[in-house]
Amino acid sequence: MKHRLRPLFLAAAAALWTALPAAASPQAADEPLGLDFAGLVRAARFRGPVDFCGEPAPLHDPEARERLERELLSMLAEPHQVILWIKRGPRHLAPIEETIAAFGLPADLKYIPIVESALRPHASSPKGAMGFWQFIEPTGKRYGLQVDRQRDERRNLARSTEAALAYLQQLKELFGSWTLAAAAYNMGENGLQTEITRQETQDFYRLYLPLETQRYVFRILAAKLILENPVRFGFRLEAEDLYPPERAAAVEFELRRPVPLLAVARAARTDVKALKDLNPEIRGFELPAGPQRLRVPPEGAAGFARRLAEAVAQLPEPREVFYTVQEGDTLTAIAERHGVSIAEIASWNRLDPKKPILPGMRLKILVSRPGEGAARP
Repeated sequence: MKHRLRPLFLAAAAALWTALPAAASPQAADEPLGLDFAGLVRAARFRGPVDFCGEPAPLHDPEARERLERELLSMLAEPHQVILWIKRGPRHLAPIEETIAAFGLPADLKYIPIVESALRPHASSPKGAMGFWQFIEPTGKRYGLQVDRQRDERRNLARSTEAALAYLQQLKELFGSWTLAAAAYNMGENGLQTEITRQETQDFYRLYLPLETQRYVFRILAAKLILENPVRFGFRLEAEDLYPPERAAAVEFELRRPVPLLAVARAARTDVKALKDLNPEIRGFELPAGPQRLRVPPEGAAGFARRLAEAVAQLPEPREVFYTVQEGDTLTAIAERHGVSIAEIASWNRLDPKKPILPGMRLKILVSRPGEGAARP
């Protein structure tokens, strides 16, 4: 009996499904649906043309058009992120545009750091990429960026932009197109070259690459479409909505000894937070001995060198003490006990802060204040 009823039930359900649109249409016309995604649907109807650095995307290909529509819809589904891109434009994108123009390179390269970091200096990835242009440490160092326990220039807008443009120029020379250069920037030149050889094509749009890289150029194109005409996509911002450019003056000086960042900030007539915000590449709370170049508030530049010299003269000379690691010690506890940072202890002793310390190890510590370093042998 049950077996005979099942086909009858399925047939009735199919008939009901077929009849639903006709039966429901008069009611649907009278009642509001509550949600209206017509704007998103219209936004995804873009048909082109669109190009990256003058190289057209093949939007006549339905598969390529679908890939672009996916990225457009994904970005528009997070409008707060797009609003922040626009707001950050005068502060971070304008200097990038100036540097690109000075290099004589295509303006579209400015969309790469938007996709990479949303124009955030401290953006990081699980793979260790950091900064506006998301350099991994070896590549950053290869293009002249300082990445150590004192500074991480991947977070410096001017230095990282210059390094990224030099890298992209080299990739363009290697692969012959800016589209492939962008793909190589995302996945690495060796990996891209391997796939070009394996698949026997240099057409990015016909290469099967890691899924992140397949999306990468289309994310750049989608960001370009939105930011070139934000009003079309519903982003109507006024001038007062935008974040103003950072006000800063550059000062150069040399230190003969490490100096607390607090003393430098006071000499610049500001606080530590403002100084680190203007110089996000600084790690820790101390500047090492040697030549320095910092951005400070304009009102703190005049007389800075004199005020800093006076502040340094009042600092007690650091004295070198040695601490023997005890059972149960951690770098955090030792640093707190001596009034220094983990990064400083690691630097003085060439330690990897991620590796454990062992009982019996002798650590060198530079103590600046009387009485410190005497808590334990």
